[in-house]
Amino acid sequence: MYRQVPISIDYPLSIRPMREINGFPVRPGFYNMNGAMVLDAGVNFTVHTRDGQSCELLLFHNGEEEPYAVLPFPEEYKIGDVYAMIVFGLDIDKFEYAYRVSGPYDPEKGLIFDRNAILLDPYARAVAGQRQWGVRKTDSYHARVVRDTFDWGVMPQSKKELCDLVIYELHVRGFTQHPSSGVKHPGTFDGLREKIPYLKELGINAVELMPIFEFDENRDAREVNGRKLLDYWGYNPICFYAPNSSYTTMDSSQKAGVELKMLIKELHDNDIEVILDVVFNHTAEGNELGPMFCFKGFDNRVYYMLTPDGNYYNFSGCGNTLNCNHPIVQQMILDCLRYWTINYRVDGFRFDLASILGRHEDGTPLNNPPLLRSLAYDPVLSNVKLIAEAWDAGGMYQVGSFPASRRWAEWNGRYRDVMRSFLKGDNFASRTAASSIAGSGDLYGGIYEEGKGNYVGYNSCINFLTCHDGFTLYDLYSYNEKHNEANGWNNTDGANDNRSWNCGAEGETDDPEVIRLRRQMIRNACAVLLCSRGTPMFYAGDEFGNTQYGNNNGYCQDNEISWLDWSLLTKNHELFEFFRFMISYRFRHQIIRKRLPDAVCGMPPLRVHDANADVTDIPEGARTIGISFAGYDRQKGRDDMVYIAVNSYWEDVQITLPYIPGGGAWYLSVNTTGDEFGRYCYRDFEERRMDGSFLMRARSVAIFTGRPY
Repeated sequence: MYRQVPISIDYPLSIRPMREINGFPVRPGFYNMNGAMVLDAGVNFTVHTRDGQSCELLLFHNGEEEPYAVLPFPEEYKIGDVYAMIVFGLDIDKFEYAYRVSGPYDPEKGLIFDRNAILLDPYARAVAGQRQWGVRKTDSYHARVVRDTFDWGVMPQSKKELCDLVIYELHVRGFTQHPSSGVKHPGTFDGLREKIPYLKELGINAVELMPIFEFDENRDAREVNGRKLLDYWGYNPICFYAPNSSYTTMDSSQKAGVELKMLIKELHDNDIEVILDVVFNHTAEGNELGPMFCFKGFDNRVYYMLTPDGNYYNFSGCGNTLNCNHPIVQQMILDCLRYWTINYRVDGFRFDLASILGRHEDGTPLNNPPLLRSLAYDPVLSNVKLIAEAWDAGGMYQVGSFPASRRWAEWNGRYRDVMRSFLKGDNFASRTAASSIAGSGDLYGGIYEEGKGNYVGYNSCINFLTCHDGFTLYDLYSYNEKHNEANGWNNTDGANDNRSWNCGAEGETDDPEVIRLRRQMIRNACAVLLCSRGTPMFYAGDEFGNTQYGNNNGYCQDNEISWLDWSLLTKNHELFEFFRFMISYRFRHQIIRKRLPDAVCGMPPLRVHDANADVTDIPEGARTIGISFAGYDRQKGRDDMVYIAVNSYWEDVQITLPYIPGGGAWYLSVNTTGDEFGRYCYRDFEERRMDGSFLMRARSVAIFTGRPY
């Protein structure tokens, strides 16, 4: 099997073969280079297993399931738990690779090694056989070796503060897959790239991409009522380092990274940041009944949280839970995020079910999780955004208490719930609603940073009313109940606590009054979200009334239920224009986004108000609330003052406006009920001066801009 080979002048003297294994010249590799790396003379393969006893490298011709070569790692090519070997003479375009690991089998101790299992490299940069969406061609996953030659040019890292972003969450495939999208490459990174002019027109400056790591959409494929259902969302990763090759137009899985990099570069060129939704809480290997294709086969009890009898803890709701605070897994996650930051220039990460990242190996919560601290203080990650979905499926809910190290932001789940309730008329939420619009200071504090003119707390808060998980904004005001029958679970899946309101008719209707009210409620939600302190996020398509027909859990719907219907952009263009105005208004008024130096006129920096603005303690059960922001904008050289009033009552209410010390006036910028000309918003030169009071129509929002004399 092994034989020594003579030194050859065909190889660099510093890296030359030392023996031959099954016909391939090899030598010991680089033990600190996880994964497969291209060298001038060959390919370095490095992999580790703590409990495994031997390891084999398998080489496959492209697209074939039987290896054409098996190269056992010599024992002397192992240091500690790490195997490393350089194989000479390989053409990376002509092979795929995988591993087999032998070791003990004792399931009650978490040891389930299978020497026949073909294992994907945990550090694979590309996965083969996944190119064609919805078609699984192989029984096992093979990796491809990638040579990174992409030229980023001169591209400084973005330094935008989180509170200066407007985040637009989208699904790469669903964004352009519908025939109405009009792109050349629907459902791909290139298709999204074709829509960048639209994103610029809308005005957002950050996209949050639902999972783009390689996942197997066929893992739980099934048929319901003649329709094939897939793992469409992608929250079942098979590889953390590889982009999803089915989101590409090129045939080679090695090119997946190129198209994604081209997309990110063009987004950056248009001043749009890129945030990745990352899933480090579980993998697609599932529980005891799930497949073994990677982590189970290398070190099951290292990579997963196991019960004392060797079964899988399921804090993810997906069968297994990644053992994030084990030192080996912690290092893998840190290396992975560094890789995406360096090699793909990603600007931030949103962590799915992030509370799992704070659990000990036995599942108990940690007070100061080492993984979260490592990510918070890592020098490579120092400028990227770290955003937590601060709960998990095991019952841990940490909104407002996620171990932040003053670096982590959170999806503000309370904002979503309270504002949904208040906007539809549940007045029990009035005080918390006012606090939420003002920045949720009771959750996130508000530590003032001298010299930066900002409260740290406001960079901790991601405000949202909609996201991929739940109703779209249109459906929020079109359905009282979820309608997930198409998912095949008898409508038992998906959240029941939606706090939605159908405005008088369930689903589609021809009633003009219901349609008018629904549009007004959408404008209300948009106006409040974009005028709330913190970072606003909304779901793609909300800006033109996209619907999922009442389905609030479209994870399996790769069809018109989940795809954006771009014809609605024409039908509901007035909604799009309103969103566009509100985004622009937010950017024009720093005072909404952050604390500025005190206003010269003497108006307090932040206050909440009753319908009578002189009352700054909102009574229990208030149906009309107001929030005023004021400060001195150095860039404009004048005071910046904004007042937002929200009337959730079903009747008209006369309100008074806050007093501006030293004299001044309020000008109407937004009125969601519209005027006699059908206008809902006014540019600076169109704004209407107020006389100190305003009649708010039922269920409406009004925004005023203050100017001193």
